[in-house]
Amino acid sequence: MCRRKGAHRSSIKHTMTEYGRFYIPKAMWFFTVNLAERKNNHLLTDKIDELRDAFRSVKQHEPLHVDANIIMPDHLHSTAWMQEV
Repeated sequence: MCRRKGAHRSSIKHTMTEYGRFYIPKAMWFFTVNLAERKNNHLLTDKIDELRDAFRSVKQHEPLHVDANIIMPDHLHSTAWMQEV
């Protein structure tokens, strides 16, 4: 993300289509996914089996290799890279 010099991070608004996407073979990605409603929300751990099924489904249809997932009640962290097809 490019920021204007001196601009505070919270003052910059972007939509998903404004973010740059880099297509680098075998690049590893670290990402975090937060639930929209985080306070007292345990959805990800309460529905862990469904979340595992979703990851398996994606891996069956995409050349994705997940090195690690850290699942918290209201967010998750993951490291993944796209395998060559």
